[in-house]
Amino acid sequence: MGSSGANPVTIGLVTSLARPSHNVTGFTLMHAELSAKRLDLLRAVFPDATAVTVLVNPHPGSEANFRATQEMARSLGLTTINRVEAASPEALRALHPKTLGGIPVIVLPDAMFWNHRREIIALVAAARVPALYPEREYAEDGGLIAYGPNVPDIFRRAADYVDRILKGTNPGDLPIQEPAKLNFAVNLKTAKALGIDLPPSLLARTDEVIE
Repeated sequence: MGSSGANPVTIGLVTSLARPSHNVTGFTLMHAELSAKRLDLLRAVFPDATAVTVLVNPHPGSEANFRATQEMARSLGLTTINRVEAASPEALRALHPKTLGGIPVIVLPDAMFWNHRREIIALVAAARVPALYPEREYAEDGGLIAYGPNVPDIFRRAADYVDRILKGTNPGDLPIQEPAKLNFAVNLKTAKALGIDLPPSLLARTDEVIE
């Protein structure tokens, strides 16, 4: 049991979220479905953007997220997709700011990225480009905009599953759950450092403004 940025049906882990069967259950962060929303936010802030860099950890679970982001980006007129890969913390540290291409960045969800988010934020800051991130913790640590599942809420809900399994419930009888709460956070200090004026209409939609 665990949380994952990949859809467990898409990657063949289970045949159904409602009835996973076997000995598998848990929570999915449902990230591929949120790609469109993140790109909508990007266009709200940068309506004239025609290119985007996508930071991805190249493993099978992340490819569905990349494809969804790529397809939506192209449908919105973002015709240049600069794919930047990092498969390990060492690969992240080896990235040069110029690798990001001087254009807005979308950071795809990934457990390794989340654990090393401060290094990613530092890389983006050194490149002096705006970025959208998959969880609010990125904005709390200095990222410009974050939109995605509330990770602490998922951990709290997972504790109930652990309790039920320890009391004898078969994991395969427990549905794999999607996020119940989403967070939309912006960091005004970062926006000011980049010289970006975030639209009032965007700020009005946020759950959290970090100053």
